[in-house]
Amino acid sequence: MASNILTDIAASISELKANPMKVVASGEGLPIAVLNRNEPAFYCVPARAYEAMMELIEDMELLDLVKERADEESVKVSLDDL
Repeated sequence: MASNILTDIAASISELKANPMKVVASGEGLPIAVLNRNEPAFYCVPARAYEAMMELIEDMELLDLVKERADEESVKVSLDDL
């Protein structure tokens, strides 16, 4: 069964077991596909890349909320009323 590998760098489970930090470093900050019998088993994502992905997801969720509310009627208020 063919699988898409969504990274430029891949490593085997054996390589990961032997030296995990070397495998992580080989990605130079980018995710690494970890293969089991030449099929992607999971992706090893460094902390900075994971944080960036989570921020992007949060930004996309906020953008969806803004789009939902774009057509709502606005209410004028003055700072004195607050």
